[in-house]
Amino acid sequence: MRDLIFSGELLPGAFVDEVAIAQQLEISRTPLREALKVLAAEGLVRHEQRRGCFVNQVTEQDLDEIFPVIALLEGRCAFEAARNATEADIAALETLHERLNKHARAGRITSYYEANFAIHEAIITLANNRWLAQVIADLRKILKLARLQQLHAPGRLQQSLSEHMAVFAALKARDPEGAEAAMKTHLTRQREALRELARSGRSKLA
Repeated sequence: MRDLIFSGELLPGAFVDEVAIAQQLEISRTPLREALKVLAAEGLVRHEQRRGCFVNQVTEQDLDEIFPVIALLEGRCAFEAARNATEADIAALETLHERLNKHARAGRITSYYEANFAIHEAIITLANNRWLAQVIADLRKILKLARLQQLHAPGRLQQSLSEHMAVFAALKARDPEGAEAAMKTHLTRQREALRELARSGRSKLA
C-alpha cells in the first residue's frame, strides 16, 4: 500500500477502493484493513465516517509545521554525528559528497536526490539515536506523500550543494554546533525553496 501511494498510483485525496485493491494485491480485505490502520497511524491515509478511506493530502500549512521540526531533529543528528564520526566515516561521507557534487555539476536532479538521501541517512546512522531516527522516518513519510521537488526552484541545486558542503565541513572539523546549525539552515532553506515554487505557480506539490 505504501508503494502504491509513494509511486503515485494512489494520488493524494484519492479514495481507497478496498475491493479493487484487495483483488489487485490478491489478498482478503482483512489484512488490507489492518494495513490501512497502520497507514492511518503514520498519517498517510485517513478514514471518514460512512465514506471510507482516502489518501491524505499535505497542505502548505502542514509543510510550515513539519519543516521546523525535522530541521531540529536532523540538526541534532548532525550534532551527534560530528561527535561520533571516525576517520573512516568521514572518508565515506567525502565519497558521497563527491558524488553529490558530480550530479550537481551535470544537473542530474534525480541522481542528486538519491545521493542527497544517502548522505542524510548516513548522518542519521552516525548519530546512533534510534528515537531520532524513528521520528525522522515518520515525518519523511509525510513529506514523501507530498511528492516535493524543491530542487526545481531557480538556483536551488547549487544552493543545496553549498549547504551540504557546509554540513560536511563542520562534520570533518568535528564541530557539533557548526554541523547542527548548518543542517538546520539546509532544511529551512528547503522549505523556503518550496514556498518560492508555490508563489511562482511552479510548485511540484502533487
